[in-house]
Amino acid sequence: MTTGPLDDVRVLDLTRLLPGAYATLLLVDLGADVVKIEDPRGGDGMRTLGPLASGRHGFFERLNRGKRSVALDLRAPEAAAVLDALVARADVVVDSFRPSTARRLGVDAETLRERHPRLVCASISGFGHSGPYTERAAHDINYQALAGLLRPPALPGPLVGDIGAAMQAAIGILAALIERSRTGEGRFVDVPIHEAAIAWSMFPTTDDLMHACYTIYETSDGAWLALGALEPKFWRGFCERIGRPDLVALQRATGDDRARVLDEVRAIMRRRSRADWLETFADADVCLTPVSTREEAAVDPHVVARGGPSHDARRAPALGADTDAVLGEAGIGEDARSRLRAAGII
Repeated sequence: MTTGPLDDVRVLDLTRLLPGAYATLLLVDLGADVVKIEDPRGGDGMRTLGPLASGRHGFFERLNRGKRSVALDLRAPEAAAVLDALVARADVVVDSFRPSTARRLGVDAETLRERHPRLVCASISGFGHSGPYTERAAHDINYQALAGLLRPPALPGPLVGDIGAAMQAAIGILAALIERSRTGEGRFVDVPIHEAAIAWSMFPTTDDLMHACYTIYETSDGAWLALGALEPKFWRGFCERIGRPDLVALQRATGDDRARVLDEVRAIMRRRSRADWLETFADADVCLTPVSTREEAAVDPHVVARGGPSHDARRAPALGADTDAVLGEAGIGEDARSRLRAAGII
């Protein structure tokens, strides 16, 4: 079991899909006990997304390791008392519902904090809890489109709206817990994915920085290398190692010269294999790395030496695997659980 600064913090995760899952995973890695509340009829939709391995879907596995799963149908009237018993033992509740849905289910911050004022309630929603778009349906591609991040016809890469919202939620929750330690009161953390996507618009992209010193190069064996020689000292070392010191002065070339330098370096890099180039640059400090596959990245010597990205050895839970244990901890006895299970509520 992971230990960390949030060892005494319990989180109820009512979210679905990526943003909430990553937000609460960040809390898991800080030691929090995260209890994932899922609909008994299939659970989180992410359970069926992504590549299958050993009968499980990879994205769900990566984002939900170290958590516990409770099956609970929040739409059933009888679920309210069960949820309240769980909330009474929690420090944080995270949801990803539209505001009207959260109110209808009774999991909005106003409803929950009326009975539990110390509770920190974080809501990750598309457009936040105010404004004309607040009830609109959308996903990351829509938030990026509205934020001015897309460059058609190219599709976006990482889901930066979702990822950004997850990180903002985790930071907001941590700040609210610090504030509660001073005031004794929780607070509401409103995290719009749309605004998280807008935040990314302040950062440069690889295309903005792209020159011969900052791009990817194909090698003779069809593999690729990434060069990040932004600083002049790195570019100089790279040019000298490929035998073209004449290109040092053209690091920031524009127009025809920029295109010529790119074409010439591309031609040079295609003459040898990735392994040959990596050996040539093994002792060179120039920011040159292989472009790894996910499989290669997982066995990278540095990743292996640090124990990998997963700080918790527990796998993602099966749907409802911890229902009896968690409800028992909340004082809901075996007979009551049997009745709830027979009614399809857990």
